[in-house]
Amino acid sequence: MNLFDQVMQKALSSEAPLAARMRPRTLDEFVGQEEIVGPGRLLRRLIETDRLFSSIILWGPPGSGKTSLAMVIANRTESYFQTLSAVLAGKTELKEVIDQAIERRKLYRRRTILFVDEVHRWNKAQQDALLPHVENGTIVFIGATTENPYFEVISPLVSRSRIFQLLPLEDHHIRMILERALKDPERGYGKRNIVLTEEALDHLVRFAGGDARNALNALELAVESTPPDEEGKAVIDLAIAQESIQRRAVLYDQEGDAHYDTISAFIKSVRGSDPDAALYWLAKMLYAGEDPRFILRRLIILAGEDIGLADPLGLVIATAAAQAFDYVGLPEGIYPLVEATLYLATAPKSNSATAYFKAFELLEREGAGPVPRHLQDSNRDRRALGHGVDYLYPHEHPDHFLPQQYLPQPLLGMVFYSPSEQGYEAVVKERLERWRKAQREALGITESKEVPPLSPEQMQEIKRKHHSARGI
Repeated sequence: MNLFDQVMQKALSSEAPLAARMRPRTLDEFVGQEEIVGPGRLLRRLIETDRLFSSIILWGPPGSGKTSLAMVIANRTESYFQTLSAVLAGKTELKEVIDQAIERRKLYRRRTILFVDEVHRWNKAQQDALLPHVENGTIVFIGATTENPYFEVISPLVSRSRIFQLLPLEDHHIRMILERALKDPERGYGKRNIVLTEEALDHLVRFAGGDARNALNALELAVESTPPDEEGKAVIDLAIAQESIQRRAVLYDQEGDAHYDTISAFIKSVRGSDPDAALYWLAKMLYAGEDPRFILRRLIILAGEDIGLADPLGLVIATAAAQAFDYVGLPEGIYPLVEATLYLATAPKSNSATAYFKAFELLEREGAGPVPRHLQDSNRDRRALGHGVDYLYPHEHPDHFLPQQYLPQPLLGMVFYSPSEQGYEAVVKERLERWRKAQREALGITESKEVPPLSPEQMQEIKRKHHSARGI
């Protein structure tokens, strides 16, 4: 690095945003994540002894300290530390780093640690290009990602890495970081007379959403936009803090974990009959900009899967809410969405519609049975083959019902659907028990063969096979 490069580097460091200037330089300066870098923890021991010989992936939300932790490692290690951003760098830049790492290992016996920020942005081919060099030890890989690495990073790279999950920072962590920035005379505002009121500090902490970068950016905006008074003192009060961080930072990426975790919490709250929790998660999704149509589609599915015949109006309400939203749009369209959420959350629940998957599992395991002759289409082969002969039309009999065979012969007496005793389905249960009893007596069936409930694991596997068979 020549003199001009050194001058430019120094200028960039002093002019960098506050969040970049306040990055911790040592583990003692690192705030939060005690579960992985607290005293005696594995990652801390590896960093302190400079024995990070195997690759790691740092997984956590924005502002939780992934890049900061990587920079602490860079400051501590005797290895050559190289950084790439997956947003900006591709296979060409990666090849250059690897070639240099091979040469460095040959000439100086020096290891290379490669930190790849936002590694989930690399496609499979780009990640594959890194794999052999991680495997043979040319590169010690540190990946940082906001997305679940088990889904967004290729399996061979995950299997060769230790994954450390970082959590959103707690309020007292954010408070400590802000107070440190105010007092630090070298990198923060310690040389300036800045007074941050307690109300303003509380507001910045509360609305940072566990994101240190968000909190520091808001503090910087507040300080730099507040002129000092005649005594050189700049007072940051609640009003200024509110202007500097107008919205709470809600962790929500519409293609990432927060998206799926939040909709999961919402659906589970509705299924669990907790309207208050359902409203909270609904508010979070809409606040973060989620498409209401996506939420409505999930409510329609829930109405069929988790409420079913316990309250058949559930499906009507959900589909009507979706149609009403299309007519009205936002902001007033929020009302049918909320109405559907509250109706479904407070409706009686039954998942008996999943009985379909019992039938599908049997079909997938044993194959399809033949259609009984009297149920076959009589319009084509009635005379020649007897299709449809002896079929009895229920509407010509009392109560529009008569017992006759509908399942293939080997499956007579098989019971897939077991109505619950919830809501309207209790009426269905009583009626169906009468019909099934009459059918058993007419067909000479001594006992029913009820298909046992499927475990959650079995259900997931059968659904996977079902959707695959349907090309979904």
